[in-house]
Amino acid sequence: MNTNDMMEKEDIFSKVLRAGRRTYFFDVRSTKADDYYLTITESKKFTNDDGSFHYKKHKIYIYKEDFSEFKDILNEMTDYIINEKGDEVISERHQKDFKKEYDTDSEEVEEDDIKPTGSFTDIDFDDI
Repeated sequence: MNTNDMMEKEDIFSKVLRAGRRTYFFDVRSTKADDYYLTITESKKFTNDDGSFHYKKHKIYIYKEDFSEFKDILNEMTDYIINEKGDEVISERHQKDFKKEYDTDSEEVEEDDIKPTGSFTDIDFDDI
């Protein structure tokens, strides 16, 4: 690896957000043409049965030509969530007295009442 290749991967400016088992890394990097772009990396810690642990990382790249629209949509989505649900976290993990909307043990639940949650695929993005 030559010096130019090493310089391309150098972080120009970085910030870290630690959030429980997740850590978010915001890094400004430089292109070959010496322009800047942003990478956002989510790193999540997982503990194995034997007590050892590993991290899964997901990375997205955001380029200057997309900043304005990306920022607008991110603001719109976060505002929507806060306006609809407030900024207090609602979950079993964060609230000991959390109750699910339906409980299959205590009452009958019609199949039409259960909303599908969709599926989640763990996607690893390769470095570009």
